[in-house]
Amino acid sequence: MLKTYYAQFNAFVKKKKLEPMVDVGIFILLTLIIHYSYRYWVTTDYFPLSGLMNNLHEFFSDRVFIESSWFIQNILGMDITTEERTMYWGTTGYISINQGCSGLKQMIQFALLMAIFPGPWRHKLWYIPLGIFIVHLTNLFRIIGLAVVLVTVPDYWDFSHDNIFRPLFYVVIFGLWVYWVEKLKKK
Repeated sequence: MLKTYYAQFNAFVKKKKLEPMVDVGIFILLTLIIHYSYRYWVTTDYFPLSGLMNNLHEFFSDRVFIESSWFIQNILGMDITTEERTMYWGTTGYISINQGCSGLKQMIQFALLMAIFPGPWRHKLWYIPLGIFIVHLTNLFRIIGLAVVLVTVPDYWDFSHDNIFRPLFYVVIFGLWVYWVEKLKKK
Protein backbone atom coordinates (compact mmCIF):
# COMPACT_ATOMS: atom_id res chain seq x y z
CA MET A 1 0.00 0.00 0.00
CA LEU A 2 2.81 2.41 0.91
CA LYS A 3 4.59 1.52 -2.34
CA THR A 4 1.43 2.46 -4.26
CA TYR A 5 1.27 5.90 -2.62
CA TYR A 6 4.98 6.44 -3.21
CA ALA A 7 4.61 5.47 -6.89
CA GLN A 8 1.60 7.78 -7.27
CA PHE A 9 3.49 10.61 -5.59
CA ASN A 10 6.50 10.11 -7.88
CA ALA A 11 4.27 10.00 -10.95
CA PHE A 12 2.52 13.22 -9.86
CA VAL A 13 5.88 14.95 -9.20
CA LYS A 14 7.24 13.95 -12.60
CA LYS A 15 4.03 14.85 -14.43
CA LYS A 16 3.89 18.32 -12.86
CA LYS A 17 7.71 18.77 -13.02
CA LEU A 18 7.94 19.38 -9.28
CA GLU A 19 11.32 17.68 -8.68
CA PRO A 20 13.00 20.98 -7.70
CA MET A 21 10.25 21.67 -5.15
CA VAL A 22 10.71 18.22 -3.63
CA ASP A 23 14.45 18.91 -3.32
CA VAL A 24 13.75 22.29 -1.66
CA GLY A 25 11.32 20.57 0.72
CA ILE A 26 13.99 18.02 1.64
CA PHE A 27 16.51 20.85 2.14
CA ILE A 28 14.14 22.71 4.47
CA LEU A 29 13.24 19.58 6.41
CA LEU A 30 16.88 18.49 6.86
CA THR A 31 17.95 22.03 7.81
CA LEU A 32 15.23 22.27 10.48
CA ILE A 33 16.01 18.80 11.87
CA ILE A 34 19.74 19.56 12.05
CA HIS A 35 19.12 23.03 13.55
CA TYR A 36 16.83 21.82 16.34
CA SER A 37 18.89 18.70 17.00
CA TYR A 38 21.96 20.89 17.42
CA ARG A 39 20.09 23.24 19.76
CA TYR A 40 19.06 20.25 21.87
CA TRP A 41 22.61 18.87 21.78
CA VAL A 42 23.87 22.19 23.21
CA THR A 43 21.60 21.69 26.25
CA THR A 44 23.34 18.35 26.93
CA ASP A 45 26.73 20.10 26.80
CA TYR A 46 27.46 18.25 23.55
CA PHE A 47 27.33 14.82 25.21
CA PRO A 48 29.34 12.61 24.52
CA LEU A 49 31.68 15.00 22.64
CA SER A 50 31.84 17.82 25.21
CA GLY A 51 35.62 18.22 25.21
CA LEU A 52 35.97 18.05 21.44
CA MET A 53 33.12 20.50 20.78
CA ASN A 54 34.37 23.00 23.36
CA ASN A 55 37.88 22.80 21.87
CA LEU A 56 36.48 23.32 18.37
CA HIS A 57 34.44 26.33 19.54
CA GLU A 58 37.55 27.81 21.15
CA PHE A 59 39.65 27.15 18.04
CA PHE A 60 37.17 28.70 15.61
CA SER A 61 36.39 31.63 17.94
CA ASP A 62 40.13 32.37 18.08
CA ARG A 63 40.46 32.06 14.29
CA VAL A 64 37.51 34.36 13.66
CA PHE A 65 38.85 36.93 16.14
CA ILE A 66 42.43 36.87 14.81
CA GLU A 67 41.46 36.94 11.13
CA SER A 68 38.67 39.53 11.39
CA SER A 69 40.63 41.88 13.67
CA TRP A 70 43.63 41.65 11.30
CA PHE A 71 41.42 42.54 8.32
CA ILE A 72 39.71 45.37 10.21
CA GLN A 73 43.06 46.87 11.25
CA ASN A 74 45.21 46.22 8.18
CA ILE A 75 42.78 46.33 5.26
CA LEU A 76 40.05 48.66 6.51
CA GLY A 77 42.53 50.74 8.50
CA MET A 78 40.29 51.03 11.55
CA ASP A 79 41.96 52.01 14.79
CA ILE A 80 41.00 49.34 17.32
CA THR A 81 42.41 47.86 20.45
CA THR A 82 42.05 44.17 21.16
CA GLU A 83 41.91 42.14 24.31
CA GLU A 84 40.72 38.57 24.95
CA ARG A 85 38.70 38.14 21.73
CA THR A 86 37.21 41.63 21.98
CA MET A 87 37.75 44.52 19.57
CA TYR A 88 37.25 48.03 20.97
CA TRP A 89 36.58 51.19 18.96
CA GLY A 90 37.30 53.78 21.65
CA THR A 91 33.97 55.09 22.90
CA THR A 92 32.09 53.91 19.79
CA GLY A 93 31.65 50.34 21.00
CA TYR A 94 33.09 46.87 20.89
CA ILE A 95 32.59 43.44 19.36
CA SER A 96 33.29 40.32 21.42
CA ILE A 97 33.80 37.00 19.69
CA ASN A 98 32.29 34.24 21.82
CA GLN A 99 31.49 30.59 21.06
CA GLY A 100 28.27 31.60 19.30
CA CYS A 101 30.37 33.64 16.86
CA SER A 102 32.64 30.72 15.95
CA GLY A 103 30.50 29.60 12.99
CA LEU A 104 30.91 25.99 14.12
CA LYS A 105 27.17 25.32 14.22
CA GLN A 106 26.77 26.47 10.62
CA MET A 107 29.80 24.43 9.51
CA ILE A 108 28.36 21.32 11.14
CA GLN A 109 24.94 22.09 9.71
CA PHE A 110 26.34 22.39 6.18
CA ALA A 111 28.48 19.24 6.52
CA LEU A 112 25.58 17.15 7.84
CA LEU A 113 23.19 18.51 5.20
CA MET A 114 25.58 17.57 2.41
CA ALA A 115 26.43 14.20 3.96
CA ILE A 116 22.75 13.26 4.24
CA PHE A 117 21.56 14.76 0.95
CA PRO A 118 21.77 12.42 -2.06
CA GLY A 119 24.73 12.64 -4.37
CA PRO A 120 28.04 10.99 -5.21
CA TRP A 121 30.55 10.72 -2.37
CA ARG A 122 33.48 11.37 -4.67
CA HIS A 123 32.16 14.94 -4.98
CA LYS A 124 31.11 15.22 -1.34
CA LEU A 125 34.67 14.49 -0.19
CA TRP A 126 35.91 17.77 -1.68
CA TYR A 127 32.68 19.80 -1.67
CA ILE A 128 32.04 19.53 2.07
CA PRO A 129 35.48 20.92 3.07
CA LEU A 130 35.16 23.65 0.41
CA GLY A 131 31.71 24.55 1.74
CA ILE A 132 33.00 24.66 5.32
CA PHE A 133 35.74 27.05 4.18
CA ILE A 134 33.13 29.25 2.42
CA VAL A 135 30.97 29.24 5.57
CA HIS A 136 34.06 30.35 7.55
CA LEU A 137 34.69 33.17 5.05
CA THR A 138 31.03 34.15 5.39
CA ASN A 139 31.49 34.35 9.14
CA LEU A 140 34.53 36.60 8.70
CA PHE A 141 32.51 38.80 6.35
CA ARG A 142 29.75 38.90 8.99
CA ILE A 143 32.10 40.10 11.75
CA ILE A 144 33.82 42.61 9.45
CA GLY A 145 30.44 43.87 8.25
CA LEU A 146 29.28 44.28 11.83
CA ALA A 147 32.42 46.30 12.55
CA VAL A 148 31.62 48.64 9.66
CA VAL A 149 28.04 48.99 10.92
CA LEU A 150 29.30 49.69 14.45
CA VAL A 151 31.52 52.52 13.22
CA THR A 152 29.24 54.04 10.57
CA VAL A 153 25.68 53.48 11.85
CA PRO A 154 25.92 52.12 15.40
CA ASP A 155 22.16 52.45 16.01
CA TYR A 156 21.62 49.68 13.43
CA TRP A 157 24.08 47.20 14.97
CA ASP A 158 21.48 45.00 16.70
CA PHE A 159 19.23 45.01 13.64
CA SER A 160 22.16 44.17 11.36
CA HIS A 161 23.40 41.43 13.67
CA ASP A 162 20.03 39.70 14.02
CA ASN A 163 18.31 40.39 10.69
CA ILE A 164 21.01 40.77 8.07
CA PHE A 165 24.24 39.03 9.01
CA ARG A 166 22.87 36.03 10.93
CA PRO A 167 20.50 34.97 8.10
CA LEU A 168 23.38 35.47 5.66
CA PHE A 169 24.76 32.11 6.82
CA TYR A 170 21.60 30.38 5.66
CA VAL A 171 21.55 32.21 2.34
CA VAL A 172 25.12 31.04 1.69
CA ILE A 173 24.34 27.47 2.80
CA PHE A 174 21.26 27.49 0.55
CA GLY A 175 23.38 28.78 -2.36
CA LEU A 176 25.96 26.06 -1.80
CA TRP A 177 23.18 23.49 -1.70
CA VAL A 178 21.61 24.83 -4.92
CA TYR A 179 24.99 24.56 -6.64
CA TRP A 180 25.26 20.97 -5.37
CA VAL A 181 21.82 20.03 -6.68
CA GLU A 182 22.22 21.80 -10.03
CA LYS A 183 25.84 20.96 -10.87
CA LEU A 184 27.15 18.02 -8.82
CA LYS A 185 24.37 15.80 -7.46
CA LYS A 186 23.60 13.99 -10.69
CA LYS A 187 27.12 13.81 -12.15
